[in-house]
Amino acid sequence: MALSIKKKSKAKAAKPAAKRKSVQKAARTSVRAQVSAAEWEARVNLAAAYRLMDLYEMTDHISNHISVRVPAAHNEFLINPYGLLYKQMTASCMIRIDLDGNELFNPNDGYEHNQSGYVIHSAIHAARPDVDCVIHAHTLSGMAVSAMQCGLLPQVQMSMRWAHGVSYHDYESIVDVDERAQLVRELGNNDVMILRNHGLLTCGRTIAECFYNMFWLKRSCDLQVMLMSCNTALIKPSEAVIEKTWKAYEPGGRRHAQQKRGLLEWPSLLAELDRIDPSFRD
Repeated sequence: MALSIKKKSKAKAAKPAAKRKSVQKAARTSVRAQVSAAEWEARVNLAAAYRLMDLYEMTDHISNHISVRVPAAHNEFLINPYGLLYKQMTASCMIRIDLDGNELFNPNDGYEHNQSGYVIHSAIHAARPDVDCVIHAHTLSGMAVSAMQCGLLPQVQMSMRWAHGVSYHDYESIVDVDERAQLVRELGNNDVMILRNHGLLTCGRTIAECFYNMFWLKRSCDLQVMLMSCNTALIKPSEAVIEKTWKAYEPGGRRHAQQKRGLLEWPSLLAELDRIDPSFRD
């Protein structure tokens, strides 16, 4: 009798899971059928970037945003539905909007894009045709460094990759469309920006490169906060060593040639997400 009850319990428990998988598959099929193969791939990689930001603790509840340009549509990009956690992002939920803020395709009921996300990301996508992906984050260490007058210091090897090429933008309250011109002017051709008293921003030619930039920028901020809390004199490398190390991470440098700005590890990161929870592909 006990065995019979146990079997029935298992059967009942299996139904909701099966139903959930069926709903997920239907949603994925529905959106995937309405977009190009290239856009679907961009959606999968974008959802992966959100999940990775959550995995590596670089999220701020439902706030912040990652965008990617829609392939073959220069004036359109994909961004998250405001209200979902990063760990809940999927390929099907991403919203396609244009540079004017019009939602061209929103598969979600009850969710829209974040206005601040539109302001920041549309400005950069419009001004930088070389950039396909933009990440904005409020990591704790990133916000701490953003409030330091010294900015980000090339104190150790990890942060020497940012010895040059980091832009700064002064805080002007909650971001508004009037701020866009100044923001892109100060970003210039750099791929990394520290928003004073606010947070971090990175760009990339690919989602993998953009995540790579954010991961190492955040880690550099982590380390700087740790070092400055040690209450001891720090050893500063020579300017010649800092310059030599920075060049190694730049195009043509031996570190850059091996790591390929995030492309090397991206398949492994996707494999890890697949192991944890492959639903980002839905």
